[in-house]
Amino acid sequence: MMFAIDLINKDPDLLPNITLGARILDTCSRDTYALEQSLTFVQALIERDGSDVRCANGDPPIFTKPDKIVGVIGAAASSVSIMVANILRLFKIPQVSYASTAPELSDNTRYDFFSRVVPPDSYQAQAMMDIVTAMEWNYVSTLASEGNYGESGVEAFIQISRETGGVCIAQSLKIPREPRTGEFDKIIRRLLETSNARAVIMFANEDDIRRILDAAKKNNQTGHFLWVGSDSWGSKISPVIGQERVSEGAITILPKRASVDAFDRYFRSRSLSNNRRNVWFAEFWEENFNCKLGMHGKRPGSLKKCTALEKVGRDSSYEQEGKVQFVMDAVYAMAHALHRMHRELCYGYPGLCPRMASNIDGKELLSHIRAVNFNGSAGTPVVFNENGDAPGRYDIFQYQISNRSIAEYRVIGSWTNKLHLKAMRWKMGDPSLPASVCSTPCRAGERKKVVKGVPCCWHCERCEGYHYQASEFTCELCPYEMRPDVNRTGCVAIPIIKLEWHSPWAIFPVFISMLGIIATSFVIVTFVRYNDTPIVRASGREMSYVLLTGIFLCYAITFLMIATPDVGVCSFRRIFLGLGMCFSYAALLTKTNRIHRIFEQGKKSVTAPRFISPASQLIITFSLISVQLMGVFIWFAVDPPHTVVDYGEQRTQDPTSARGVLKCDISDLSLICSLGYSILLMVTCTVYAIKTRGVPETFNEAKPIGFTMYTTCIIWLAFIPIFFGTSQSAERMYIQTTTLTISLSLSASVSLGMLYMPKVYVILFHPEQNVPKRKRSFKAIVTAATMSGKLGQKGDRPNGEVKTELCESMETNTSSTKTTYVSYSNHAI
Repeated sequence: MMFAIDLINKDPDLLPNITLGARILDTCSRDTYALEQSLTFVQALIERDGSDVRCANGDPPIFTKPDKIVGVIGAAASSVSIMVANILRLFKIPQVSYASTAPELSDNTRYDFFSRVVPPDSYQAQAMMDIVTAMEWNYVSTLASEGNYGESGVEAFIQISRETGGVCIAQSLKIPREPRTGEFDKIIRRLLETSNARAVIMFANEDDIRRILDAAKKNNQTGHFLWVGSDSWGSKISPVIGQERVSEGAITILPKRASVDAFDRYFRSRSLSNNRRNVWFAEFWEENFNCKLGMHGKRPGSLKKCTALEKVGRDSSYEQEGKVQFVMDAVYAMAHALHRMHRELCYGYPGLCPRMASNIDGKELLSHIRAVNFNGSAGTPVVFNENGDAPGRYDIFQYQISNRSIAEYRVIGSWTNKLHLKAMRWKMGDPSLPASVCSTPCRAGERKKVVKGVPCCWHCERCEGYHYQASEFTCELCPYEMRPDVNRTGCVAIPIIKLEWHSPWAIFPVFISMLGIIATSFVIVTFVRYNDTPIVRASGREMSYVLLTGIFLCYAITFLMIATPDVGVCSFRRIFLGLGMCFSYAALLTKTNRIHRIFEQGKKSVTAPRFISPASQLIITFSLISVQLMGVFIWFAVDPPHTVVDYGEQRTQDPTSARGVLKCDISDLSLICSLGYSILLMVTCTVYAIKTRGVPETFNEAKPIGFTMYTTCIIWLAFIPIFFGTSQSAERMYIQTTTLTISLSLSASVSLGMLYMPKVYVILFHPEQNVPKRKRSFKAIVTAATMSGKLGQKGDRPNGEVKTELCESMETNTSSTKTTYVSYSNHAI
């Protein structure tokens, strides 16, 4: 301060012809003592009442007034500044502090005459919060020395954490003014209760910092805590001496400052002889050189005597105190304010004009202090805001130990409303960023379930099933046609499948169908070639071709059922799915009905029943088939064919296995309705087959038709439970399609094998049996059949039993008076 005053008094451009003086008092770093001392500043403003006081000669007393104080520089500690400010504001004396940073002092309603050249702790707290955020720490503890500085600093930090969010306070501990034995060990143990909160934000005095570090060292917690210290730690050596390892990596903050070289030269030149005006210099001398000044020295013990020839910086270590710049800026701020005031009140007047000499208005001086704007001792602008605070400018330090085990503070960044960080170094040069988080980040596809009351702590829950991670805290269900992606951070379309030709589920039905189509084609070709032979004519050529067409269609439907669904394929499926069976069983039903009617009529008379001619049989058959076609066309009109993608059929518990099935829009009910008519024909045909079971063997194919129908019923009885029992299976499409196609193919194969293969065998390998036989009358046929039936019932069949076959090749209508001829043969056809 004295150095700054000397410079101002020597400056011809600053307060010319005016000399500044100073009255300097020691606060002893105690607010109560400082309050007593501050009364000295206001004594000149207090009018003393001398009415009750008289001198010995009776004259009134003469009071010697102390020098009038126009402004106060200080104090360093915030608690001292607060106490002094409360007195000075009553007497309107402006105060400029060089080190008090408590946020409370920014309250312009309570401390309206207080200003400072250092930023308040609210800026410092914001800078520390930015450091914590940059380190990606979200779970920290705070530690404060009891008192205004520590408590208000931590309070500002906590307030910012609440406003910004993202950082949670695990614990907020306080160091008592007079800590008991073991108090610091207890604090360390409490910090370890939330061991995930490794970062500790400290607003503590130098002595408390040193003892906390020592306690961490004694409790074997070296390297566990991540210290973030305020400007009370700054770049000081004393807290970390002997505790370098436990302090390694500590991040500290200090208002941006620069060394004043002129002061170094000035202070190194100070000696006991040329610095007598500084009443504390002798005490500093003894402390600095570890010696004793004569009999009246203040340092007890048998120390060496001071020679007064010692030199600062030569016989002792010297480093400029960190607050030199700010002390000088505070003094210069007051000087610039007085200069502005002098220019305004005493313009053109050399020295103090009466308006300033008699009484300086403190409120007017305060307005000039708040308006100053000059480059300070470090070259940075000195300005004040409306609350008397300086702008926030900080250097960020880290206490690092180099590879050569040299411990030192290194500047790693700065903060001027925004944080700028450079490379950092952690324990033993570990480049990885240490963590101080309550919970580790959830992996992709997991949502946070926050612990109540602690937003930085959470449990990670996997988005299950068809849910995906919609946000940090929620899982949502994917649209029905989609499933979660691999990371469960979004949805992707469910793959669409169909029954492929190369699938084992398709190869076997296709193989059977191809064999059946070849066999059916072979039979048709054979019948066409031998169209006029007795066996073909006796089989009923027209009905045989209808039946063979139905068998062919039953085989061919397999290819439509496996083909890729589209509107055309779906249309043909609807038409031909039941049509092949309808062709087959309509023809068989017409045949069995004809046989039944013939023999039922024969029991009553020798007159042939009506509608037994080939033309009549075709009309009956196609009438039955037209019912199926009518139903299909109605279905087309009500519900036009189209394809759908069924996502429910293979919607498995595991979404990765989910598939959409491309299929025709044919429900199980529609399928049954489509096949229902054919099944009705089949059942009716089976009933007639049972009724005609008494007809002689192979008579008019009654017995082969009967066996065909019995076997077919068994096939379809097996089909129903397999088809509907697998409706909930993930392989439903494959099983049902394969079951349906194989059932159709087996039904066709039974009809083909039992009704036509024996005939083809005789036609090709026993042509001698394929010859005309003599004809008999209708009455003889019925009589022979009746007799044969009776013999069969008695079990007394003669050798060479009569085997007859009704000629179904009548090409002209016969009346009841005409004779009907039949073939007679001793060979079964």
